[in-house]
Amino acid sequence: MADNLPSEFDVVVIGTGLPESIIAAACSRSGQRVLHVDSRSYYGGNWASFSFSGLLSWLKEHQENSDIVNECPPWQEKILENEEAIALSRKDKTIQHVEVFCYASQDLHEDVEEAGALQKNHASVTSANSTEAADSACLPTEDQSLSTASCEIPTEQTPSSDPESALEVNDFEATGEKENHCDKTCVPSTSEKETSENVPMAENTAEQPKKNRITYSQIIKEGRRFNIDLVSKLLYSRGLLIDLLIKSNVSRYAEFKNITRILAFREGRVEQVPCSRADVFNSKQLTMVEKRMLMKFLTFCMEYEEHPDEYKAYEEITFYEYLKTQKLTPNLQYFVLHSIAMTSETASSTIDGLRATKNFLHCLGRYGNTPFLFPLYGQGELPQCFCRMCAVFGGIYCLRHLVQCLVVDKESGKCKAIIDQFGQRIISKHFLVEDSYFSENTCSHVQYRQISRAVLITDKSVLKTDSDQQISILTVPAEEPGAFAVRVIELCSSTMTCMKGTYLVHLTCTSSKTAREDLEPVVQKLFTPYTEKEIENEEVEKPRLLWALYFNMRDSSDVSRNSYNDLPSNVYVCSGPDCALGNDNAVKQAEALFQQICPNEDFCPPPPNPEDIILDGDSLQPEASESSAIPEANSETLRESANLRNPEEPSE
Repeated sequence: MADNLPSEFDVVVIGTGLPESIIAAACSRSGQRVLHVDSRSYYGGNWASFSFSGLLSWLKEHQENSDIVNECPPWQEKILENEEAIALSRKDKTIQHVEVFCYASQDLHEDVEEAGALQKNHASVTSANSTEAADSACLPTEDQSLSTASCEIPTEQTPSSDPESALEVNDFEATGEKENHCDKTCVPSTSEKETSENVPMAENTAEQPKKNRITYSQIIKEGRRFNIDLVSKLLYSRGLLIDLLIKSNVSRYAEFKNITRILAFREGRVEQVPCSRADVFNSKQLTMVEKRMLMKFLTFCMEYEEHPDEYKAYEEITFYEYLKTQKLTPNLQYFVLHSIAMTSETASSTIDGLRATKNFLHCLGRYGNTPFLFPLYGQGELPQCFCRMCAVFGGIYCLRHLVQCLVVDKESGKCKAIIDQFGQRIISKHFLVEDSYFSENTCSHVQYRQISRAVLITDKSVLKTDSDQQISILTVPAEEPGAFAVRVIELCSSTMTCMKGTYLVHLTCTSSKTAREDLEPVVQKLFTPYTEKEIENEEVEKPRLLWALYFNMRDSSDVSRNSYNDLPSNVYVCSGPDCALGNDNAVKQAEALFQQICPNEDFCPPPPNPEDIILDGDSLQPEASESSAIPEANSETLRESANLRNPEEPSE
């Protein structure tokens, strides 16, 4: 296919992260000819989600730090006298300080294969158990380098790679069918989940005394039940991304679950935060006086802009200091600051804190008792949803397709073409490039921030309740000056991101050191390492930690375009993920760049109504064939109910 690519497009997009995918969809929808390429073998870039073995392959790729494509014809001979080139990077340098630890029992005495895998899996991990256990499993000990271990696992990303096949997968899910060749359909649909998820439990019937024992071989074998996000985010139910999903009807490609709990970490323990009216009045943590105080303050926050006299005098101080002036107990101040406004003592001004609190409250009740939604199968589904929309309206996709350089016309100073790994010159009017593709020469003056990330697999929730299917968000405040609060998102198996009997926990904060140095203290507060001795003894109070990954990710979200060296005016830069909880930055960035490319076009308008399409010309035929499968939506209420239905409905 790559050899037969058309030689001319209106827009070339390099990278398949969320902002790039939104822009590609918007341009394709407005009638632009779009080529969307990525040198990686999966969609999403740093927004991607992986199965467990896919994540190990991703780790191996980064620790080897090799060129993405080793052999390409030289592009220099393709450059004419009146042209110059901007070379693009072949290496992804956005991930650093990767450390992996395995705490689960590593009883890999026999060859263990992931269900449906094509090759044997030899995990690349750092052992946190005894040296003997590590040796028996052919794993490096804790003081060995991660790069000494082999990891011969096929790179795979659990969501379907091809936008068109991904559409079919969505249809299969709706009808309860499964296809063995597709990763996503190997995860049971809602109707099949209860039966198929009990299979691993049957293997442990002979070991009743150790029924809670989860081994590393089980994690490997059930690896396709994991969908592990590289970036941890949630969707505000009235945020820009949800509005865009509804407006464009892209929401029909995804399913969502409501976050069930907002948690707080205070005085060494985890407790649930009452945030909705029902939660406040049902809470046993608050006295009746505190309930009235909290309701009165939250009511004010919802309409604070109408009462400027009550906060104008406090605009110059922090939100933390402002809360002290209100009639709130220390208990309520803590809840509002860390779990509702989700800020810290020094990070937000009074106005920022009030705005964040109002946004939190404004999102309550739209789809559940908390403001947040999470996409089933992980955050990596979202870029693919917009890629599908782009493909539906004629966009062309090429993964594993390296762009060697941008070709710039010396006279006009504008970019006129790209040269790909096959030496083909592809002409375009506009070029969108994800930041990580630029070389060091282009980025020599750019100052990046870093995000500290940890991914944990645990055996139970940080706050045990009657239900084991809770989805929680917890903020752990910083204890040291200069450090940052840590955001913890805990996902259960009904989110289709982990195997039954485990939880997938994401930790995120702005980096001040390496990811492990930033996040390990919080991990130690909330979890305890998994050991055989603890299993044989009485129930352990903290959840047991089975597996952990730490890494730093580049944050280019606040980099000015002027920081890049000598970029032509028709080359636009898309940043990677930021550290914020929501996706507003990606949507704002995508819309701003789209308006520069198509200044008079609507941004991701709804799909056309089949009844309004006139089939006179051939140019209308593709839209007509696609839109015939799209249900009519006459109001926002109807679109919401059809596309973002009650998140509790698709539960396990």
